Amino acid sequence: MKTLIIHPKDITTNFLKPIYAPIKDKTVITGGVSRSELRELIKSHHRVVMLGHGTPMGLLSVGQFEGRFFVIDDSFSDLLSEIEDNIYIWCHASEFMTNNHLNGFGSGMFISELEEANYYDFGDVDWDIIDESNNRFSSIVGKYINEPIEILYGNLISNYGSLASENPIARFNLERLYYNTVMSFVEI
Repeated sequence: MKTLIIHPKDITTNFLKPIYAPIKDKTVITGGVSRSELRELIKSHHRVVMLGHGTPMGLLSVGQFEGRFFVIDDSFSDLLSEIEDNIYIWCHASEFMTNNHLNGFGSGMFISELEEANYYDFGDVDWDIIDESNNRFSSIVGKYINEPIEILYGNLISNYGSLASENPIARFNLERLYYNTVMSFVEI
């Protein structure tokens, strides 16, 4: 399966790289492509994995894509809706999926930094707890990235769930993971 990885270059999201490391037939885009080039890349791939920082309106470009604020926004929903097993991992990606009627696996609000933890009143956690959550999440998704998406999602819920019993950041993130199929929208 030919996979397009869209992961805007940003040191704060490097922990996501293990997710796509095991994919054999992949194109990794970290910046520097136009909207029209990106549309053609999406058309020529079987799956799109989008990673980084974002909002319900899309995946932020973090200055890597020709001065655009978003690298992925609702103007790409027509193309993304043609693919059933895309992966959307950024804060509030699940809302983007819902708003644009997209299928696949996505994250809701995802705490990956200390400032986010503090904002959500996790004042008693430190970087070690956040790093443990980030690294376990990426490791599990990477381990199952080449499996059908329902298997990836099931294993993530099970394996990341075991960490969530002792790690409050993992528990917060786990409760906000989504898997949307043609027939249903699954929420933990």
